[in-house]
Order: sequence, then C-alpha cells, then structure tokens
Amino acid sequence: MELRNLKKQSDYQWLIEPIGKMRVPAIIYADETLIKEMDEKVCEQIANVASLPGIVKACYAMPDAHWGYGFPIGGVAAFDPNEGGVVSAGGVGFDISCGVRTLTTELTVEDIEPVKTKLADVLARKIPAGVGSRGKLLLSPSEMDDMLSGGARWAVERGYGTAEDLAHIEEQGCAAGAKPKYVSNEAKKRQRDEVGTLGSGNHYLEVQHITEIFNDKIAQVYGLQKGRITISIHCGSRGLGHQIATEFSKTMVTAAKEQGIELPDRELACAPIKSPVGERYLGAMRAAINCALANRQVLTDLVRKALAGILPKAELKLLYDVSHNTCKEELHTVPSTALRTGNGRQKLLFVHRKGATRAFGPGEPTLAPEFRDTGQPVLIGGTMGTASYILAGTSESMSLSFGSSCHGAGRSMSRSQAKRRWQGRDVVKNLELHGILIRSPSFRGVAEEAPGAYKDVNAVVEAAHNANLSRKVAKLIPLVCIKG
Repeated sequence: MELRNLKKQSDYQWLIEPIGKMRVPAIIYADETLIKEMDEKVCEQIANVASLPGIVKACYAMPDAHWGYGFPIGGVAAFDPNEGGVVSAGGVGFDISCGVRTLTTELTVEDIEPVKTKLADVLARKIPAGVGSRGKLLLSPSEMDDMLSGGARWAVERGYGTAEDLAHIEEQGCAAGAKPKYVSNEAKKRQRDEVGTLGSGNHYLEVQHITEIFNDKIAQVYGLQKGRITISIHCGSRGLGHQIATEFSKTMVTAAKEQGIELPDRELACAPIKSPVGERYLGAMRAAINCALANRQVLTDLVRKALAGILPKAELKLLYDVSHNTCKEELHTVPSTALRTGNGRQKLLFVHRKGATRAFGPGEPTLAPEFRDTGQPVLIGGTMGTASYILAGTSESMSLSFGSSCHGAGRSMSRSQAKRRWQGRDVVKNLELHGILIRSPSFRGVAEEAPGAYKDVNAVVEAAHNANLSRKVAKLIPLVCIKG
C-alpha cells in the first residue's frame, strides 16, 4: 500500500481523510511495515465502507486487514439505525460467527509429550474435519429451530458442557433476537448434520503450550501459566452461515436500489436496519451466530471426552469464546461532532466486525464478573506453525475502534498462490521436524493454509498492543493441529 494516500497519526494509526462520497474518515491500525505490505484494495474498501448511509465516527481496519468481499477482512464499522444506518451481509462475511474458543488446563508439556502422537490420532478420529464433514447429530426440523434459537445454551441443555461454560461466552452463549423462520430451508438442509464439525479452510483444533506471559496479573485471572497446555477451537456456522450470506447478498442488491442507496461496490449490498430486508437478515444472522456457538460447544464436549480417554485427570475449563464475523447491537459513546445530532450520549449502534474481534475493556457491564477488572479475553489464532496469542480488551479500544481488535495473522497471499508454492505433504513433514503434529484429511487444504501464506502474527499482535486496541497477556505455540 502506498503511504502517500495516508496521513500518519502515530506509529500505529493512519488516517484517510474523507474525500468524494465518504461520510466519515477511515483509519488503519498498523505499523509502517504492515501498512506497506497491505494490498491497495484495503484502502479502497474501507473508503467505500465509509460512504455507506448512517455510518458513525469512522471506518476502521485492523492490523491483520486484507482484501475481502465488500468490507476488508479486518474491517469494523458502526451504523446508527436512527440516522438511516444500514446492515450489510458483506460487512459480516460468509462464515457468520466464525470464532475461537480457548480451553485452559493444568497439564504441562511433560504430560503431553509421551502421548502426543496418540492424542493427535485420537483427536483426528473423534473431531469431524474437512470439506463436507458430518457430525453425529442429525437434527429434525424442530431441533434445528431450537438450536438456531438457543445456541450454546441449547447444546448445554442436551449435555454438551456445563452452565459454567456459558458464562465465558459472548452473550452467555445465545444471541438474542434470532429468527429461525428467516433462515431458508436450503441453509437448514446444509446444516442438518454439520453441528459438531470443524469444516475446512483456516479452521482448526490446536493443542498448544504457553511459552510466554506478558501480564502476570491478567494471566492469573485468566488461569494462564507458562508451560501449561491450552486447547483452541476455531470454526464457525458452516454451510448454514454461508448460505444465509449468499442469499441475502443478492437480496440486498435489490433492497439498496429500492431504497435509493448508491453502492460504491455491488459487494457492499446493504439494507436499512429499519427495513423488512434488514430485519430479516438480522434475524437470520443471529440464528447463524447461535449455530456457530452450538457448533463450538459440541466440539468442546467431543474434545473433553477424547482427552479423558488418554489423560483421565485432565480438566478443561473454558476461558472464553469470541466471534469474528458479526453485526451486534451495542451501546457506545460517540462525540456529538460525529453524530451531527445529539450531545455525545451513549447510542445504540449496529457494529459490523468482519475478521475482527470484540475487545471490550475493563468496566464493561456485559462482561462476566471475573473479567470486569481486566477486560475480556481476546483470542488471536495462529497458522499451524506459528504462535497464537491471548490478549485483553482495553478501555482505550472502546473509543479507538468501538471495542475491537484484530482476529488473527491475516492472509498475505491467496489460497491458489499458496497451493502453487507449497505441497501439503512437505508442510506437514517440515512442521513435524519442529515438533508440531498435523492431522488433516486434505494435503491440498494444508498447502492452502501454509504458515508462509499469512502475515507475521507477532507483528500483527504487537501493532494491536501498541495501538492500545488490546493488551498482550500470553503467547501460545502449537504442539498438535487438527486441520479441516
């Protein structure tokens, strides 16, 4: 990306002033190296987002930002429903509520090493992964609707986990306002036997060990210690979420035209929040959020049972579950100059986070009591052979980015480029030489997700930390990775 189009605000904040049809500025959080490595499309896309009706304050791109459908991946934007604000399927993404949950244990590397190969094999056998993977649950139409309404709560009520898990999930495991009736039969059909599956692409299950602690006080609250083992699950709403996004992306093109909304890019198709199409999408999207939460909850139960068969005394506690691709109603204080009306009081906004993690800071009333002094856990996924991170939300992020942070390393090359450059078998062998066991049904999928196809996650996290979007707590290195 060329720096001449950006105004440097600090070493980690870059401004695109409003030009043309932009209603608000656009801000990128990154250091100079990450900025230069970003494709020009990121700059173009956040400027386009900044031109949408009802947008508030600014449009943001996180340090891991890269080109996406409509919105850049790593994009954040908030809309005021009382000022003609819109909701965009492209601003949420196709894998609705794709997210990460991390489980803590009291196990150590010494506990895992003697059984690592067996553990990798058992997890690969017990956790359905890959394109078209199917779970053991086969939902009837009424069960499907119950799952889409209840999310992780539905799963816990059926014995997949405990009530303690729910306290450590955004919205306590269930998105309110879900409307299964707005989810098409085709979407439900695709999900009928996919609950409790990882799927493909960048989704994974990782056994990790904590190699560094950056903040002792917060780490203690989170239950993290150097040398301990964690397990992270990264997946989303599978075919159901993709189908919802596909259908509403088409519907919103017509809706935008009917509402007189001029789209700078067809992929930014949207509808007013207060419109029939907007309300239907929000109802279906929230159902997809619940689908993803139920999916990760069932997977958690499968992991616990698999581990119990190898290490019977192991106890897996849920640290947190965060989603990346959502649009959520949230209260935020916005300066009156950005509102044009009002006096800077708190406003109910619809915050789109596409490839971005909610990073609420200390004192936020929606957080579980144990996180109100520290801020919520922010879970940053790695790339099979590189680090993952646990950070904490900050008070500063509430004003800097509507309480948002990065979500991962972010791709630096396309999947097709990665396949041309790497062979999956070679990636697996190389990682095994470094002590990381990979299990996957697809060597092609492994090649697409080769660590070299991503940005430097250490640099991305450092930028988020130094920009005050989130605060570093712990670094995790993989030992076993189950890939889709």
